[in-house]
Amino acid sequence: SAPEERANLRVLREIPRDEIDSFMKKRDFIAVNVTIPYKEAVIPYLDHIDENAAKIGAVNTVVNKDGKLYGYNTDFAGLRKLIQKSGFDYTNKKVLICGSGGTSRTAKAAALSLGASSVICLSRAEKPQCETYANAYKTHSDADYIINTTPCGMWPDTDSVSIDILKFPSLKGVTDVVYNPLRSELVRRAHAAGIPAHGGLYMLVAQAVAASEIFTGTNYAKEVTDRVFKEIYTGKENIVLTGMAGAGKSTIGKLLAEANGKSYIDTDEMIESKTGKTPAGIINEYGEPHFRAIEKAVVKEAAARTSSVISTGGGAVLDPDNIHELRMNGRIIFLRRDIAEIRTGPERPITPNAERLETIYKERYPLYMERCDGVFDVSGTPEQCVKKILEMINVENTCD
Repeated sequence: SAPEERANLRVLREIPRDEIDSFMKKRDFIAVNVTIPYKEAVIPYLDHIDENAAKIGAVNTVVNKDGKLYGYNTDFAGLRKLIQKSGFDYTNKKVLICGSGGTSRTAKAAALSLGASSVICLSRAEKPQCETYANAYKTHSDADYIINTTPCGMWPDTDSVSIDILKFPSLKGVTDVVYNPLRSELVRRAHAAGIPAHGGLYMLVAQAVAASEIFTGTNYAKEVTDRVFKEIYTGKENIVLTGMAGAGKSTIGKLLAEANGKSYIDTDEMIESKTGKTPAGIINEYGEPHFRAIEKAVVKEAAARTSSVISTGGGAVLDPDNIHELRMNGRIIFLRRDIAEIRTGPERPITPNAERLETIYKERYPLYMERCDGVFDVSGTPEQCVKKILEMINVENTCD
């Protein structure tokens, strides 16, 4: 079709390796984004290549200008902007890069452009211009920053990490190009250790904006990248509600999901659906430890979803692994309610009476406070609570 008929056509096309030659030679496109494994393969077909892309040896954006192909690497710009947004100062610092592929070369170029004095790429096996992780633990324990460019931690392998960050006591920050989940295992481990860390969604958005600028010849203000990132991030992020049974998690959670355009998940309801028994029934028949094991598996499943409001059981906060999983894609809000307003009764085997409720509340309260990202004091109607919670969470998201 004529160029004017294709001007607004955007398609996702998977090209077999044996067709890349004919596709590039035919040049029947206005512009394309290039993904793995073709970021290096397209270079021989280009008439011009951007200086940064040439240094990196990888191209992810190609524009057809009057029959001539121009190649760029917008990953470079995207990663630079992610590091800068994170507030990391690479000036005269040592940076370790996990991985030895095209993205690691992009990360090395970005780190050097930001003033790093030493940049070392790491590989599990010995490779040219790379050091092994084992050697890094021995000789580079003074590293200031780490960038992960491997797919470790990417969905569905969300439990894996490329490197043990605890072996670097001088570490000032971690950047992970993985964007699904929102917070990779590496990022969550860094947060648990008190180390600033950020995932790759902002990089993904920033490189897309850079590609759009090249495609259209338009320069976008930084606010555009920030706005698009925030829309995607808040849309995908789960809102996790913790608190005592009877605090209002289910009622508020359902309304919050509806108001925020998210799915609603109740882990107690998931347990009942899977087992055919209520949490109270399981506890009464098999004991609390048996129930907690079931709950842990269900929480892990719920935490892997996105764009949801998740209402957790009152005791889910007891297991730190539950919190670790829920933080993969979620922001945890503790619904704090006056204990005098919380109902007790035989249907609640953990808190059957006021005396037991007070004991359990005192035991759990420090954990609720410690293992949340925000506290909301429940008061007023459920609708009023939802409005206030939305106001509370509608703040600028970071890129973690």
